[in-house]
Amino acid sequence: MTIKKIACCTDFSEHSKSAFVQALDLAEKYKAKLYVVHVLPPLINPMSIETDWVMPEEPKKTWILDIEERMRLEYGSKIKKSIDSELLVLDGHVSSEILNFIDKNGIDLIVMGSYGLSGMGLVFFGSVAKRVASKAECSVLIVRNKKDVQS
Repeated sequence: MTIKKIACCTDFSEHSKSAFVQALDLAEKYKAKLYVVHVLPPLINPMSIETDWVMPEEPKKTWILDIEERMRLEYGSKIKKSIDSELLVLDGHVSSEILNFIDKNGIDLIVMGSYGLSGMGLVFFGSVAKRVASKAECSVLIVRNKKDVQS
């Protein structure tokens, strides 16, 4: 398998941080371009009336700038200059945005954590890793933390 482009999906959870470590190692080993991708999900309040469901653009732009800064600090600072990389914030339905990104950019490998959101987040959004793994046209590496593996 040829690996020239790797996408590491992050939601800043411990699982996605473990996935980043793996993706970074693979990017260095294969001399591949590394994309670190975060998707800002639609922000809606299920208790709102329909007209209130759309997030105003100005607060969303501020959130995106904050996320970009956090990505630079948490991930960009750990990427060696010898690794071709890009930090991206996308906006929309998480698994759909990831799948669109990998299709448009010819990604060879996706690296992501086994869990991100927990509790009610999984009830509302489902498992992003599961959706991406079942629908992606490229290989998907799902990284688990050792403490999460049951014997």
